[in-house]
Amino acid sequence: MVDDDANTLASLARAFRLAGHEVTVCDSAARALDLLKSHAFDMMLSDVVMPGKDGLALLEDLRAAGVDVPVVMISGQANIEMAVRATRLGAVDFLEKPLSTDKLLLTVEQVLKVRRLEQENRELRERVGKHEIVHTGEAMRRVMSQVDRVAASEARVCILGETGTGKELIARALHEGSSRRGGPFVTLNCAAVPSELIESELFGHEKGSFTGATTRHIGRFEQANRGSLFLDEIGDMPLVMQAKLLRVLEEGQVERIGGDRPIPVDVRVIVATHRNLDELVKKGSFRQDLYHRVYVYPLMLPPLRERVGDIPALVAHFAAQVAAQNAWKPKPILPDALAALERYSWPGNVRELRNVVERLLLLADGPVDAETVRMALPAAASSGGGSDLLRFEGTLAHRVDAFEREMILGELKRQSYRMTDTAKALGLERSHLYKKCQALGIDLRAMRRGEDA
Repeated sequence: MVDDDANTLASLARAFRLAGHEVTVCDSAARALDLLKSHAFDMMLSDVVMPGKDGLALLEDLRAAGVDVPVVMISGQANIEMAVRATRLGAVDFLEKPLSTDKLLLTVEQVLKVRRLEQENRELRERVGKHEIVHTGEAMRRVMSQVDRVAASEARVCILGETGTGKELIARALHEGSSRRGGPFVTLNCAAVPSELIESELFGHEKGSFTGATTRHIGRFEQANRGSLFLDEIGDMPLVMQAKLLRVLEEGQVERIGGDRPIPVDVRVIVATHRNLDELVKKGSFRQDLYHRVYVYPLMLPPLRERVGDIPALVAHFAAQVAAQNAWKPKPILPDALAALERYSWPGNVRELRNVVERLLLLADGPVDAETVRMALPAAASSGGGSDLLRFEGTLAHRVDAFEREMILGELKRQSYRMTDTAKALGLERSHLYKKCQALGIDLRAMRRGEDA
C-alpha cells in the first residue's frame, strides 16, 4: 500500500491485518517500485497524488519494468480523465477518498479472487494433457474410486507406491475433487531439499534471520493456505523436521524462522512415499506420532507391471502429447511394438514409459515397430531376451510370440497351473494373462489334464 499520508497507511493497514491479510506499506512511489521489483505481492493499492512521482507515473514504471501485479488506484482528487488514464495504464479499479473500509476490503477480496483464478487458468493451460490420469484396467479403476470417495473429505491421505507411479497426479486429483479446488495446490519434495533448508521451505523465514536471508520468504504452508500441500517422499524428512511438522499439523499455525508471531494456516496436507513407513517407524527413523497423523487414509498405487492392460492407452496418450509438444506428425504404434512394451518390467513405471515413448518417436522414421522398441529400451532389457529369441525361427513377431508362449508355459508349470499365482509372478493382471493364453494358443484345460499344450 502506497500513500504519503501516514494516518491513512496506519488505519488501513490495521484493517487489512484484522481481516487476515499481510500488508507492506510505504510512503513514496520510488520506494514502492523498489519493493515490487524485489518482492512478490498479490496486489498493490496506491494513492494517485503524492509528492515527487505520483501514482500514475508509478503505474507506467511498473509496466515498463514488466512487473505483473494488479493495482487499485485511490485518490481524493479524482476525476474522469484521471480514472480513464489509470485504467489505460493497467489499473484494475479506481476508488475515491474518503474510503469505506468495508468497500475497500471487498474490492481487495475480489481482486485477489480474480488473480487466483488467472493463476489457476495459466497452470491448467500449462498442464493440459500433462497431468491426465490415463487408465483402462481394473487396478487403477479401484484407485480412482478411492480417490473419488476420499477427495471430498478433509482426511489426510498417504499415497504409497514406487517411484514414477504417479503419486503427484493422484494428489492433484484429490485436491481438484475437494472443496479446496479454488485454492492453491503447492508441492514439496522432501527428498530434494537439503536438510538445512527444509524448515525455511516449509515455514518461511524473515529477512536477516540467518546468513543469506536477504529477503522475507513465504513458506509452502503459507503459500498453500486455503488449499492443499503435497509433501512428496515424506519418509526422507529429517527427524528434527518431523517434530516441527507434527506441531504444525496439531496446532494449525506456523512460525517463520526469525519471526515473532505464529501465523494461522488452513491447509489440507497430502503426503506420499515410496518407502515402507511401518518399517521406518520400527527402525526409529520416522516418528510414530507423525505416522498416525499422516497415515489416516493410505492409498496404494500399483506399479506399471501390475497394470499392463493400461500400457496401450498410456502409449497412445504420451505419443499424442509428445507429438503435439514438438509439432511432429503422429506416428502409429504397431501391435508388435505394443506387445514388446507390455513384456518389459518397467522399473521406472509410468514416468519411464513416457520417456521411452518420446525416444520411440525420435528413433522411428515411420510406424513404431518392435525393432524400434528394442533400440529404445535400456540395453540390459533388450539384450536379456535377445539370445533366447535367436533359438526361434520366422519373423521377429513370430519369434517374440514363440518366446512369450514358452515363458508363460514355463511359469504355469512352476505355479502348478494356478492362474492367480502365475499372473502375479509375470506382473500381469489375471484377465490379461487369460487373453494372452488365448492369443498364443495355450489350452489351459488340456494342461490341467496333464496333456501337452
